[in-house]
Amino acid sequence: MGDLFSIQHLLLLLLIVVLIFGTKKLRNIGADLGGAVKGFKEGMTGTATAENSEEKRGLDEKPITSPVKEASTQDKTPS
Repeated sequence: MGDLFSIQHLLLLLLIVVLIFGTKKLRNIGADLGGAVKGFKEGMTGTATAENSEEKRGLDEKPITSPVKEASTQDKTPS
């Protein structure tokens, strides 16, 4: 029957996959797969670490305030 997983078969399979999907789409698939694995690992560590990281993020953020000058009613005189 022959060797199913010879180097020639694997290279031919790789060439066909690259021709069908293109290198850009394969790169995106790899990045998506890596993000999914990272999310799975973070999910497996437990919810306690997620809660701690949310608390740390809340402490680091400063509220955004902008000075607003209010017009006083005494400055406006009716004509």
